[in-house]
Amino acid sequence: MTFAAEDIQVWAGSVIWPFVRISAMLLVAPVFGARNVNVRARLSLGLLLALVVAPQVSGQALIDPLSLNGLVVAIHQVLIGIAMGFVLQMVFSALTQAGELVALSMGLGFASAVDPVGGVQVPMISQYFTILATLIFLALNGHLVLIELLIRSFDTLPIMAEGVTRDQLWLVVSFGGQMFAGAMLIALPAVASLLLVNIAMGVMTRAAPQLNIFAVGFPLTILAGFLIILLILPGFPARIGELLMVAFALVQQILRM
Repeated sequence: MTFAAEDIQVWAGSVIWPFVRISAMLLVAPVFGARNVNVRARLSLGLLLALVVAPQVSGQALIDPLSLNGLVVAIHQVLIGIAMGFVLQMVFSALTQAGELVALSMGLGFASAVDPVGGVQVPMISQYFTILATLIFLALNGHLVLIELLIRSFDTLPIMAEGVTRDQLWLVVSFGGQMFAGAMLIALPAVASLLLVNIAMGVMTRAAPQLNIFAVGFPLTILAGFLIILLILPGFPARIGELLMVAFALVQQILRM
């Protein structure tokens, strides 16, 4: 059995181009892109998905990966993958921001730990919100939905397509503003309630100047903060689900589905 150079080029392209798009998505997507996920496992998953997609894109990869056109195609695939993962990552960043706002209002801004997703120091409340969001994301099969959209993207955005347009990139940037508003809505009940607690502490200090506000107010604020978080937890999954649905809708819009 003999293979022509064109056949080898088509076969290699049908694996390389999907692998570039898939790897870019896995690099920044939630759960898959976490720093505690082994790089070899991530690359192995990307290669496995590329082999699964290869028969689907065998007619789309008629280009030399080592040519200038191949470089342009590679950039397009990277942009598509990063856009998919970055949109969902912004949801988790919004929850981290919400946790920081709540932690600062509680007086726990100093209590921080390393975030396994971003690898940076974040308050413990942000870490708690991120863990809850990750569990909800997995419970809703968000990781499977993301992989399904990724595989379907090779039909709606073929290898030789122009990729992500400027307008679509602007949609991704605008989505960041929506996520900031979502973070404010999540943190608003706790922040507003803790503000009332602090106002009450101020009134007590004016009424009883001999009261040691630091000995009483600090533990009371922390206790009130945890009670408020306990009260808002029942609505937490629904709010995260709404943010994820908006994010997936934007991903579908980027992929022209």
